Amino acid sequence: MEQIKVDLQERSYPIYLGENIIPKLARDLATKYEGRQIIIVSNDEIFTYYGKELLDELTSCDIITEIIPTGEEYKTFHMAEQILSKMIRARFNRDALLIALGGGVVGDLAGFVASIYQRGIDFIQIPTTLLATVDSSVGGKVAVNHTLGKNLIGSFYQPKEVWIDVKVLHTLPEREWKAGLAEVIKYGVIWDKELYEFLEENSTDLTKDNLNLAQKIISRSCRIKAEVVSKDEREENLRAILNFGHTFGHALESATGYNYYRHGEAVAIGMVMAGKLALEIGMWNINEYQKLKNLLVKVGLPIDFPSEISREQIYTNLFLDKKIKDKKLIFILPQSLGQVEIVKNVNIEIVKELIQKFRA
Repeated sequence: MEQIKVDLQERSYPIYLGENIIPKLARDLATKYEGRQIIIVSNDEIFTYYGKELLDELTSCDIITEIIPTGEEYKTFHMAEQILSKMIRARFNRDALLIALGGGVVGDLAGFVASIYQRGIDFIQIPTTLLATVDSSVGGKVAVNHTLGKNLIGSFYQPKEVWIDVKVLHTLPEREWKAGLAEVIKYGVIWDKELYEFLEENSTDLTKDNLNLAQKIISRSCRIKAEVVSKDEREENLRAILNFGHTFGHALESATGYNYYRHGEAVAIGMVMAGKLALEIGMWNINEYQKLKNLLVKVGLPIDFPSEISREQIYTNLFLDKKIKDKKLIFILPQSLGQVEIVKNVNIEIVKELIQKFRA
């Protein structure tokens, strides 16, 4: 079992990564939390597969479960309130533990609940999608969506541990696996050219059944994110680079009601749009832009969106982005593979025209 440290001084925590690690970690947890209250938040399909492993090892604890519907459209304050109500009725106190067992929606929602229940209780992330393992489970960003925008209501709140058991990838739908690859590719573009080239060389082998390869790309992705978060926990500067592809991607998700694209699919399109913007303003070269598009297509990700999606709505939604400062949009744009820049003074007319005329 591999261990990766997210170094945040008194809030530091381990990421455990390996195959078939849930039972052992759950046994250790049962000893630590013996007799204490635990709520497991999950969705039906995931809990059916993996919930029993947890429950069998946590018999010494006082367990309740909350099974939520699947889908980004359920990452809402209303759903958070439903979980909070269950905890209040069960008289949970501040030494309780919340376990998030699921993908990014479950982790974001459950982590947000943990951050606000009685001003904060312990929580553990057990991500079950590739996207959640490499991105949302690490770094302490927890949030719910608002009807007007994605992740607008949230906190920075770190988990106590992250458990990544690669065997859960076996049951992942193909579309979810591919969506997760977008975030892995993102790390190659923003930080690690060697990772990017590795992904290019192994693009045909990047399948959910190749667990050795999956563990390698998850490990490298988590190490990159842990390094960035350790340097800038609250996204005051450096951490913003993790949002490459997300400015356009979030606007696209919101414009399509959160149920048309998977998050990773929207990020893939957002990376292409950001790449094209970098091209337009002379920051990036056409060869690397084409390489990015080709890799995304090779792994089965979209690089364009249908004409019926409102380009005006995408443009409007950009102005709900959380990186806005002094009423100005901030973009993460590539300079070369492995290096991006935080750009604060892009001519908004160029952005508007890019969206209106966008074709990958």
